[in-house]
Amino acid sequence: MKTEPEALSRSATVDNELDIRGLCCTLWRGKPWIIGLALLFIAVAFIYSLLVKQEWSTTAITDRPTVNMLGGYYSQQQFLRNLDARTSSMAVAPQPTVMEDAYQEFAMQLSAYDTRRDFWLQTDYYQHRKSGNSKNDAALLDEMVNNIQFTAADATKNINDTVRLVAETAADANNLLRQYVAFASQRSARHLNEELTGAWAARTIQLKAQVKRQEAVAKAIYDRQINAVQQGLKIAQQQGINQTKTDTPSEQLPDSELFLLGRPMLQARLENLEASGPSYDLDYDQNRAMLSTLDVGPTLDAKFQTYRYLRTPEEPVKRDSPRRLFLMIMWGAVGALIGAGVALVRRPRA
Repeated sequence: MKTEPEALSRSATVDNELDIRGLCCTLWRGKPWIIGLALLFIAVAFIYSLLVKQEWSTTAITDRPTVNMLGGYYSQQQFLRNLDARTSSMAVAPQPTVMEDAYQEFAMQLSAYDTRRDFWLQTDYYQHRKSGNSKNDAALLDEMVNNIQFTAADATKNINDTVRLVAETAADANNLLRQYVAFASQRSARHLNEELTGAWAARTIQLKAQVKRQEAVAKAIYDRQINAVQQGLKIAQQQGINQTKTDTPSEQLPDSELFLLGRPMLQARLENLEASGPSYDLDYDQNRAMLSTLDVGPTLDAKFQTYRYLRTPEEPVKRDSPRRLFLMIMWGAVGALIGAGVALVRRPRA
């Protein structure tokens, strides 16, 4: 016969064993609860996916424009660069190309908060969703600003500048992103034109000052030559020198000995100087030609394009949120687990 401690130990072991067959039978008897709650949660998830605000996103990838896209801005900006290179006496360090400068301005505008904010303020998409409450409208505007996300280029990862926009429908996401890129390009074109106008005016003032300085130098040299010839002619008349009394070429004679050339030659030289006026070098003529071009002013093109697409925005085919199938599967599983718990709680006890 077994002792009493051994019988108690065997009874405890039996109580701690998991009855798989009994568990399965209990769950099978409670299948209406499991299936019913699973279907209920699936239906709730489906209705929720219909009522919640949808989010569709599309992406654009951009790069620097070509020369043709910049139009007249390229030629005028290149003209100013060539002018700077010609007038500068120091070696000029290599500069970014005109296309790179224009695209840098575009990328800065594309990522700027003010650009995103101003874009939404002028769209019908935002105007139709305003509630009239200033606080709610400010929160809505801030949310829309954050719905435009810019990712800067990374040469190490071979990634170009990317912009992503989120909207409530696929068509809105596509159209709004195209409009935003065009809005940023127009805004950068306006800034570039303003910069071009300011640089053009600065170069004009600088070149006018340089031409005026060259004219002043030439006039001073001319006045000195006239004075030297007049003084030499006066001395030659006083001393009655009518013939040249020196074998030194006239160009090598100092101003104090010009009277040795004689009165006739000095008189001819004086008349020649008075008729010809001051003499200028080639740089002066080039500066006057440049100044006449600058005086016309820049011809501004308000609609040139400062970017080109590497990935054109298109209507997205998959919704970002809500993910209906995922929600239905997840909440259906939760409902089934809750139904299983209910079935276990309601099982008949011995």
